[in-house]
Amino acid sequence: MEAQNYDNHQRFLKSYHGVLFGILVLTLLGALVNLYQSMGDHQRQYSASLIVVIMIALFMIAFFSRIFPLKAQDRAIRAEENLRHFVLTGKLMDPRVTTRQVIGLRFASDEELVALAQRAAEENLSEDEIKKAVKNWRVDDYRV
Repeated sequence: MEAQNYDNHQRFLKSYHGVLFGILVLTLLGALVNLYQSMGDHQRQYSASLIVVIMIALFMIAFFSRIFPLKAQDRAIRAEENLRHFVLTGKLMDPRVTTRQVIGLRFASDEELVALAQRAAEENLSEDEIKKAVKNWRVDDYRV
């Protein structure tokens, strides 16, 4: 397995991001076509509209089943990185550092975390800018 770095750290699951999303999009399109074709036919229109509503609900389930665990994990990462900063410096991370910035800082080695966190607070660096600034990449294989 290739060592994790900026270029390959993001997770892309073909079965989730590709196959599932593709199936949902195609099924929603089919449901919308079915609804359009059933206009005027009151017996078909009710079931066709229910299928469209169910497909919208499935999209929402797929979206939230991805977002909710990520939000919980972001909170855990913030706490872990704040503790790591405290262990290294004896003080909590600057409150100006946002959660998105902390997400980027988690890849920084202990040697560069403190300086990069201070720079992130002062220069308002984006998560991506922080990741690009990391010189000694700290692997995170547990991200959802």
